[in-house]
Amino acid sequence: MNQSDYVVIEAEEDGVHVIGLTRGQDTKFHHSEKLDAGEVMIAQFTEHTSAMKIRGKAKIYTAHGIIQSYSKK
Repeated sequence: MNQSDYVVIEAEEDGVHVIGLTRGQDTKFHHSEKLDAGEVMIAQFTEHTSAMKIRGKAKIYTAHGIIQSYSKK
């Protein structure tokens, strides 16, 4: 994914967590958002963000297709 690519996260339940992870030798959490059902977040990989962790039931739209995450509930 190149740095201009966007990812759209659509929460399908309350309490979906989107966590940004840093680049570099040590991967660290650097940003966290909490989404409720129906909320949408548009995110972008940047010079600081190399990965995202999605916790909860959501649809993630990327240039490569749609990915479904599931809840442990």
